[in-house]
Amino acid sequence: MALSQDQFDHIVRDMPGFGRDPASVRRRIEAMEAMLEGLFVIPGTNRRVGLDSLVGLVPVVGDIATAAMGAWIVWEARNLGMSKWHLTRMAANVGVDTLIGAIPFAGDIFDFLYKSNTKNLRIIRKHLDRHHPATAVIDQ
Repeated sequence: MALSQDQFDHIVRDMPGFGRDPASVRRRIEAMEAMLEGLFVIPGTNRRVGLDSLVGLVPVVGDIATAAMGAWIVWEARNLGMSKWHLTRMAANVGVDTLIGAIPFAGDIFDFLYKSNTKNLRIIRKHLDRHHPATAVIDQ
């Protein structure tokens, strides 16, 4: 049974975090960034590591998978109505991470040090704080 767009919108509206409103988009992007860049902290280094660094260890497939997840963040930013300049910067961050990350060994170290998704989250947060101030979250 196929759902109409109105039925889908009604179902999504009732599920927290799945809406198209800026606050829901912000929560989804922050969750994806946390998964990609900060699943856990390496003891003694205070350095966050996530799926981007871990999955990137798998040649080719890992880099493609993490690039797709990074591209999803850019797509969500596009849905927020961000400028082409910001979208281009974000796509460049993902592209650099993917291209250099694909180099064996050196790319894995680069993935560990270069947090493209964190950079993109900062760009999105600035946009949301300026254009959708109701979505602002006070970090403690």
